[in-house]
Amino acid sequence: MKVAIAGAGKLGFNVTEALLGSGYEVMLIDKDPALLQKVSNQFDLLTVSGNAKNAGLLKDLAIKTYDYLVAVTDNDEKNMVICSMAKKLGCSTVIARVRDPEYENQLDFIKEALGIDYIVNPDLSIAKEIYKYLVEKYTLTNGYFSAGMTSILEFTADRLPILIGKKIAEVGKMLDDMLVVAISRSGKIIVPRGNTDVLDGDYLYVLGADEAVLKLKDIVHEKGKYTDLQKVMIAGGGKSGYYLAKLLADFNISVKIIEIDKARCQYLSEQLDDVLVLNGDATDLSLLEDENIDEMDAFVSVTGFDEENLLLALIASQKNIEDVVAKISRNSYRELIEKMGISMALNPLDMTATEILRFIQGSKHILFSKMIQGQAEFIEIIAGKNAKLTGSPLSELKIPDGIIIAAIHRNGEAIIPKGSTVIEEGDKVIIFFLLSQLQKLEKFFQTKKWNFI
Repeated sequence: MKVAIAGAGKLGFNVTEALLGSGYEVMLIDKDPALLQKVSNQFDLLTVSGNAKNAGLLKDLAIKTYDYLVAVTDNDEKNMVICSMAKKLGCSTVIARVRDPEYENQLDFIKEALGIDYIVNPDLSIAKEIYKYLVEKYTLTNGYFSAGMTSILEFTADRLPILIGKKIAEVGKMLDDMLVVAISRSGKIIVPRGNTDVLDGDYLYVLGADEAVLKLKDIVHEKGKYTDLQKVMIAGGGKSGYYLAKLLADFNISVKIIEIDKARCQYLSEQLDDVLVLNGDATDLSLLEDENIDEMDAFVSVTGFDEENLLLALIASQKNIEDVVAKISRNSYRELIEKMGISMALNPLDMTATEILRFIQGSKHILFSKMIQGQAEFIEIIAGKNAKLTGSPLSELKIPDGIIIAAIHRNGEAIIPKGSTVIEEGDKVIIFFLLSQLQKLEKFFQTKKWNFI
């Protein structure tokens, strides 16, 4: 399958890596030769230096022979025009990144008028994940999600204190027919190993057969668990900050936005009702104290700079604010996050690359998918004939770190796998993985022996 990508920025790079890992034939188009050279140094693909908004260029590249075009330049209007032209020139399916809030209520019209098949908005996606976390606290539909014959349950370790201090290998024996597939700790989702300790304050994600999980749910679930969130301070009035402030204000939460750009403050004040917009530097401690940061129930840092978001999150966590959330785009900062007391850290690039890949793969390939805390995902796929995962015990497969085979559905039976478990052709396999490991997951499945259907 052939995919053309317009835009070699950070998102274009992430999408390219994920698609190549899945075995797609990729062409990358960008006006900046330096960016293309950087990508060419790492991947084997066709790169084209030029303006994808040029219909002549798209014709010369035989865009009509491509199955997909993904437009992820840094300009919304350009992305929409590129997609519209590619569609008219015969490309089967086109995907555009559109971020501007002014288009938020017109997306259906834009898609129909311009022939765009799918639109992604990283800023809105990240705002929704933060909103879901802050307002509902639970991320899996009040802590519970059914996936056919198996279910996934989220709860804090203190709801089952006997688990605190135990290693995952011990917990597995205590939770019969269930598996701890993930832990959320200090803002970071981790895939635990057998020697991982369960700590006080951990959020546990447990998967098992429906009946067993429902019994556990009766023990640990807090009915109608919603936060008593009342006051939120947001550092950064960009698109993510705008979307989040709007969602929170609509839920009758008191919101303050601190934005350094005066013109942007004027725009936010005009567009957001019942939101206090402050013009200033969010890293100014005196400003934060004057605006009563200590009284906030939550602090969210979504400026355009990772380093600034980390610094602000550290300041907020030292103020003992219950929920501290930060937008972090560099995976190299992941180890820092765990040590800083951040409640939740989100990477919009990982989230959007995964969203685009899921759309391209289609419903025939992915039976279901469920994202948690914007950092990890459950997917269910079918082990096809001669699939790489079939025929050998799981303990003999070189499954990359950050990826776990969580469950198998076979002949009406739910199987929680062990090292000796062998996947068979036709099994429905539930996989849990960190979004940061998306490329490794796709490369792991990139083999002539693996079939998604």
